Amino acid sequence: MIKVIDIHNYLPHQKPMLMVDVILGIDEENVETAFALREDNIFIENGALCEAGLIENAAQTCSAIVARSYLIDDEDQDRLNVDVIGFISSIKTIKIHALPKTGCDITTRAHLESRFDTGTYTTCMMSCSSYCNGELLLEGEINLFIQER
Repeated sequence: MIKVIDIHNYLPHQKPMLMVDVILGIDEENVETAFALREDNIFIENGALCEAGLIENAAQTCSAIVARSYLIDDEDQDRLNVDVIGFISSIKTIKIHALPKTGCDITTRAHLESRFDTGTYTTCMMSCSSYCNGELLLEGEINLFIQER
């Protein structure tokens, strides 16, 4: 696994929709990210991250694995001027155990369960889990669609 990578190398998201700060480790099948939850986050409701924000954090973490194949070449060099679009195509399962309060550092892990590449787009199923100080916040399986524009 590679350590501490700028998320902008893997996601086109910008604030206020960027829900991951850094990639702590990534390889072809696994990724781990970190996200510091601040009071000005658009998904904060009553001092805690709402369900949609927690799911968006998980989805952005998951998409980093597949986006990596579009944005990084075989020698781990950035491919410049690559424009990709991606979205959640379906949520197979999601269980939310707790909503983190502002000030929490969220760690999210994802594992590639299956992947289908057509040459024009990629679909994949990812399992993921999110934590704050060791407490399980979310676990589930998300299907993603990613395509180079």
